[in-house]
Amino acid sequence: TVFLLLNVACATCIALVGVRVAYTDSTRHIGLIWNLFLAWIPFILSYLAHALSWKRIWVYFAIPFVAFLWLLFFPNAPYMLTDLQDLARGAGREAPLWYDVIIVVWCSWTGTLLGVISLYLMQDIISRTFNRWFGWVFVFAISGLSSFGIYIGRFVRLNSWDILQNPTETAVEILGIVIDPSRRLAAFTLLYTFFFLFIFLLLYSFSHMLQEQVTRAQAAPDQMAST
Repeated sequence: TVFLLLNVACATCIALVGVRVAYTDSTRHIGLIWNLFLAWIPFILSYLAHALSWKRIWVYFAIPFVAFLWLLFFPNAPYMLTDLQDLARGAGREAPLWYDVIIVVWCSWTGTLLGVISLYLMQDIISRTFNRWFGWVFVFAISGLSSFGIYIGRFVRLNSWDILQNPTETAVEILGIVIDPSRRLAAFTLLYTFFFLFIFLLLYSFSHMLQEQVTRAQAAPDQMAST
């Protein structure tokens, strides 16, 4: 159901952008479609890793490689939150503001959900392989790293492909940013880490609340029968 809803959301985003392009003869916001595609990459990689993780041998061989690729592309999902700033560039707007708001918010929320579910799947692998505390340490660490990744993607204009194509040059540039961080980097990384963790914890708590309700509903007939 979740997979189907995510596909419906992406199809809706593509349709909304397509209608805008046809109506205004402008390519504005078309980059959101590419960003959605990039957001799907970590989701697919995490789903693959999760499927492989049920066989113990893959946990130590294939999954580390898949997890490395996942880590490179994961920031592309929550990165779409920063696309909301495009709404501030309203000079010469060809379409109604409310329509642009729907497009950008829907695309950003879909990308964020892809990231949350992707991280949840990877957390489950860590929790089953080691323990649940390692799983939560992983969540907090990835949230911070992804926020840093969003920063270098938005402001430094580096992306996942740069790391694969020019690893040495990209690593040196990132190291320079880490050694001499700016106030904007610190504030951005901290705030986006807290914000993404809030979304993740909220959805995580809600899903477990539903699981508890189902468990209680299933246990109720047994308790009534025993009495």
